[in-house]
Amino acid sequence: MAKKEEQGPSMIETFQEFKETKNIDRTTLVSVLEESFRNVIAKIFGSDENFDVIVNPDKGDFEIHRNRIVVADGEVQDENKEISLKDAQKIEPDYEIGEEVSEEVNFSKFGRRAILNLRQTLASKILELEHDSLYNKYKDRVGQVMSAEVYQVWKREVLLVDDEGNELHLPKSEQIPADNYRKGETVKAVILRVDNENNNPRIILSRTAPVFLERLLEAEVPEIIDGLITIRRVARMPGDRAKVAVESYDDRIDPVGACVGVKGSRVHGIVRELCNENIDVINYSNNVQLFIQRALSPAKVSSITIDEENHKAEVYLQPEEVSLAIGRGGMNIKLASMLTEYTIDVFRVVGEGEADEDIYLDEFSDEIDQWVIDAIKAIGLDTAKAVLNAPREMLIEKADLEEETVDNVLAVLKAEFEQ
Repeated sequence: MAKKEEQGPSMIETFQEFKETKNIDRTTLVSVLEESFRNVIAKIFGSDENFDVIVNPDKGDFEIHRNRIVVADGEVQDENKEISLKDAQKIEPDYEIGEEVSEEVNFSKFGRRAILNLRQTLASKILELEHDSLYNKYKDRVGQVMSAEVYQVWKREVLLVDDEGNELHLPKSEQIPADNYRKGETVKAVILRVDNENNNPRIILSRTAPVFLERLLEAEVPEIIDGLITIRRVARMPGDRAKVAVESYDDRIDPVGACVGVKGSRVHGIVRELCNENIDVINYSNNVQLFIQRALSPAKVSSITIDEENHKAEVYLQPEEVSLAIGRGGMNIKLASMLTEYTIDVFRVVGEGEADEDIYLDEFSDEIDQWVIDAIKAIGLDTAKAVLNAPREMLIEKADLEEETVDNVLAVLKAEFEQ
């Protein structure tokens, strides 16, 4: 393979561009290169059957040989497959009629257009192979945690690269609000999904998905990998708080204690990784009432009414427990609802001395707009006492009312009972 200088630097450079391809195994690369050469040969000579194509991707080198049968002078019918005795003996004096002549073909004489066509064909096929290889590589890794380097930070997403230089995307919606990225630093995230539009793979990472917290726990708690503890459900408000329900089939193991570790040693690293996201670990239960009760901790529940068909739960608590159940900004009750997959409504327990005569909301239509009354009734609160016993945050969120509107309603209802 010493005659490549004759073929011009453009052809060698064209070929060498593809010897360092990513994600493609050597056998496939050789096959694609050979097929591309044969396509060009077939277009020029009408057939590639009598050609040998030798490809060496390691050196970025190749050879093409044409095999022709020696025939008597003047009897050549197919110049591609036959060669006259006179011409054959110019190559090697010993050739005789009937023998096969193997002659190296100088690719550069095919012309500039043929070289450009080959270049385009190679680029297209190898790009397609790279995309297929990248898609197959990452689609089997969905749900796994990986580390990647920040390459570029944009407003809507962060572009990262893996060890092989493949591009990975971390959209704004999948970033923890407190995350701050700088070019060159390493980021840990879970592979959320692999989109493949028009054979162009797009690997999406996430740091907010519940499965990210699951994988981090699995890495810190050996009992989970060993199958002694199972993570049943995870609910997250990324960067703020998370609740994890765990279960153990071995009575000797405390799943909550094993996950948290001595003085929280097993979750400290995870909390730091998740930008100080507080993690509550609770025991899972198939008993819905018990599970909801645990999910609302640290609040102590007085009683629960379950509507299994509509996946709703009415939880009754002492007045001093209501704020604990709801949490700052309604965070605790939201996480509990996400974890249990039940819509949870919280109510204060009314004392015996408070069981006065109640009044229907419709009777306040002269002081409260009817659309406000209808919005409150739509969430199941028909009477003044029911509204007063419901948490203010729940009225704002569930009835979709402004804070000022809710405060006005509560003031009107309270005034009625203070008279």
